[in-house]
Amino acid sequence: MTVSDIEGELDNPFWSSLTTRHAHLAQGGTLARRYPATISPLAGLPGVAPANIAALAALVEVGGDVATVGPFVPTLPRTWETLYESQVTQMIRVDRSVLPEGHVDASILGAADVAEMLALVELTKPGPFRPRTIELGTYLGIREGGRLVAMAGERTWVGDFREVSAICTHPDAQRRGYARALMGRVVNRMLRAGEIPFLHVESRNLRAIEVYLALGFVRRTEFRLLHAKRIS
Repeated sequence: MTVSDIEGELDNPFWSSLTTRHAHLAQGGTLARRYPATISPLAGLPGVAPANIAALAALVEVGGDVATVGPFVPTLPRTWETLYESQVTQMIRVDRSVLPEGHVDASILGAADVAEMLALVELTKPGPFRPRTIELGTYLGIREGGRLVAMAGERTWVGDFREVSAICTHPDAQRRGYARALMGRVVNRMLRAGEIPFLHVESRNLRAIEVYLALGFVRRTEFRLLHAKRIS
């Protein structure tokens, strides 16, 4: 795997996912694409010309939202409200060594677990998660006393690169190694499939970045993040 291969596939990750591996889920066309709102607010653009911005607006109902990262994050007109802006670091793991999975009881999460998954995401804020997000990949969870207290899974998919996402732990269950154990399982699952794990993390979240570095991920690049709502 060469540096040029990596950059060619990951430089515009959401657009790349929506035009290849997840094209069957995508709404939109050649100027803008997004996941269905019930799956994810994630969207991608191949440019930021007025035609791209108009195409994106056509995919979002008034009151609806989208989020994107990459080289083509648009400057939106007054018909949009910015909900959140930040910088995110993209990290990849080209190291093929397996990770420890910890001595925890983890299980695959499904439709019956969605309500609890949504509640955990609302509490811990790992990133956008919607009722149908589990259609993007496999999600694993850990329970204590029957209650879901930690989870992690797969989100976008670009060529041989698979995104690790929704890594979160309930505040009552932190510092027990749950996030590392689930990361180990998710990453090892990708390695067995011949995939290369990658992820996005807020650049100011130095604690999380240090954890990912310790797990063999390396910083690749930094992108602007925009989460916006269409207001008219």
